[in-house]
Amino acid sequence: MLLYLTDYLAQFHSGFNVFQYLTLRAILGALTALVISFVVGPALIRRLSAYQIGQPIRADGPETHLVKAGTPTMGGALILVAIVSSTLLWADLSNRHVWVVLAVTLAFGAIGWVDDYKKLVLKDSRGLPAGAKFFWQSVAGLGVAVYLYLSAELPIETQLIVPFFKDVAVYLGWLFIPLTYLVVVGFSNAVNLTDGLDGLAILPAVMVAGALGIITYATGHVRFAEYLGIPYVPGVGEVVVFCGALVGAGLGFLWFNTHPAQVFMGDVGALALGAALGVIAVVVRQEIVLLVMGGVFVMETVSVILQVVSYKLTGRRIFRMAPLHHHFELKGWPEPRVIVRFWIITFILVLVGLATLKIR
Repeated sequence: MLLYLTDYLAQFHSGFNVFQYLTLRAILGALTALVISFVVGPALIRRLSAYQIGQPIRADGPETHLVKAGTPTMGGALILVAIVSSTLLWADLSNRHVWVVLAVTLAFGAIGWVDDYKKLVLKDSRGLPAGAKFFWQSVAGLGVAVYLYLSAELPIETQLIVPFFKDVAVYLGWLFIPLTYLVVVGFSNAVNLTDGLDGLAILPAVMVAGALGIITYATGHVRFAEYLGIPYVPGVGEVVVFCGALVGAGLGFLWFNTHPAQVFMGDVGALALGAALGVIAVVVRQEIVLLVMGGVFVMETVSVILQVVSYKLTGRRIFRMAPLHHHFELKGWPEPRVIVRFWIITFILVLVGLATLKIR
C-alpha cells in the first residue's frame, strides 16, 4: 500500500523514489513487523492468559516440561498479524508471487488455528482430527502446486535446480505438482514437529527465511542471477519483502518465546511458518537448498518417522523419545543447551545453503 503512496508522492519530490528499492522495503518490512510484534505481543499474551488458553503437557514427556503447563499458546497469531500487515504495507501488491506466499501462509495458519481452537478453547483433546487436518493441508498444498504449474511463464519455473551445478536443471513436467505439494505440506509439518521447546523452531525459521530472502533477491535480479549461475525468475524478487517481514515477526515473537517462554506459537504459527518457507523455496526454485538449510526441521521429522517404523516393525524404539530434541532432553541435556545447539547447527547449514549460490 505504501509503495503506491510513495510512488504518487515521487511526482512532487524525487526523494520518495528511494522506496522503489527492494532492499529498503525489505528492511522496512522487517522493522515494521518487529515493532508490531513488540506492540501487540504483551496485549495478546494478557488476552490469552485471561481466556486460560494454556498449553497442555504430555504426560509421557520430560518432567522438566511440567512447569510449562498453562503457558499461553496460539501466539502464532501474533506472527501472522505482523507478517501480513508488514507485507501489505511494503510489498508491491500487483505481484502474483507475493499473493501466492501470503495465501499459502494464511491457509495453513487457518488450519492450525482451527486445531488449536478445538484443543485449547473447546477443550477437545483430539483437536482437528488427523484425517481432516491432512485433508485441508492437501487441499492448500495441491491448490498452490497446480496454480504455480499452470501460471508458469518460463520453463525454469517448473524445473528442479540441482545445487553446485550451473547447468543441471531437471525437467519435471506435471511432476512439479507432487514435488511442490510435498515441499509445502512436508515442511509445514516439519516445523510443527520441531516446535517443542522454547524458541527451538522460531529462530531456525528466521535464519532460513533470511537466507531465502537473499536467494529471492538474487533470483529476481537478472544481473545477480546471471553472475551466480542461478535461474532468473522475473518478479520473484518482490517476495524478499515477505521474507523481511517474516524475519522481523519471528524475532519479535522470540522476544516473548525465549526460555522460559511467556507464550507458545501453537499450530497456528508452526504450520504457517513451515508452509511459508516451503512455498518461497518453490517459487525461487531452490527446494533442495531448503532441505539443506532447514536440516534441523528435516532431522526432527526423520526421527519421528524412524521411531514409528522401528516400533511397528521390531517393537523397539531407536530414540528415547521423538522428536529428536526430546531424546537429548531425556539424556540429561538442559533445555537451553538443546535449543542453542540446534540453533548453531541451523546457522552452519544456512551458510552451506548460501554457499551453493556461488560454488557451481
